[in-house]
Amino acid sequence: MRLYGKYILILFKSQMQYRTSFWLLSIGQFLVPFSIFAGLYFLFERFGQIKGWAFHEVALCFSIIHMAFAISECFARGFDSFSALVGNGDFDRVLVRPRSTVLQVLGSKFEFTRVGRLLQSVIVLSWAISRLSLDWTLLKAVTLVFMVASGVFIFTGIFMLAATMCFWTIQGLEIANIFTDGGREMAQYPLGIYQKWVTRFFTYIIPFGCVNYLPLLYLLDKTSGNDLPYMLAPAAGILFILPCLLIWRIGVRHYRSTGS
Repeated sequence: MRLYGKYILILFKSQMQYRTSFWLLSIGQFLVPFSIFAGLYFLFERFGQIKGWAFHEVALCFSIIHMAFAISECFARGFDSFSALVGNGDFDRVLVRPRSTVLQVLGSKFEFTRVGRLLQSVIVLSWAISRLSLDWTLLKAVTLVFMVASGVFIFTGIFMLAATMCFWTIQGLEIANIFTDGGREMAQYPLGIYQKWVTRFFTYIIPFGCVNYLPLLYLLDKTSGNDLPYMLAPAAGILFILPCLLIWRIGVRHYRSTGS
């Protein structure tokens, strides 16, 4: 973690050398998601609710998944641009260093301008909470933080899986965007509004449902019976990183050096 902190500090200083560019990009990241949120607003303005979900409830769901995506994009961007390391042969240098390949790839790139998207999500989250009549407890507050952390692990795991494919394909595949950008767009709504096969896939295979749907039922007092499974559901998102790390290690073993 000490080395990871040094990576963060070095890259933050390098990005702050062009402060005007940094702040303009951050403002852009702050404003662009509002167009998505505006679409959400007009949708509910027209139909009132979707399968029993009100606008402010979905806004809470929206803010959580976008917050997780912003944090993951900021700190796991190295995996998203990993194909360049493989294509140029620079991954050879990563392998000869006495540190974890995961740590080095994570520390190769950070997108601090994503603070704009994160701030937007925090504003929407605060607004949604203020509009909902929720009986907040310490357990609910912990669950909310747990949901965001779970989402970060899921998006990071997907970035890692997409990077692992580069060991065989060299170039990154656009199909991975189905599960990153597409997953973010889908998960900004409660999974209960989709068909059953979609809900099952994104609960048991890629556990977005354990981030924004099952624990959300607990936060909104929509559960019946035992609340514990709903509170602990985000753990599935955190555990999702384990098979991703295993697949990454398999990919590293199959890497063929460029010989340069």
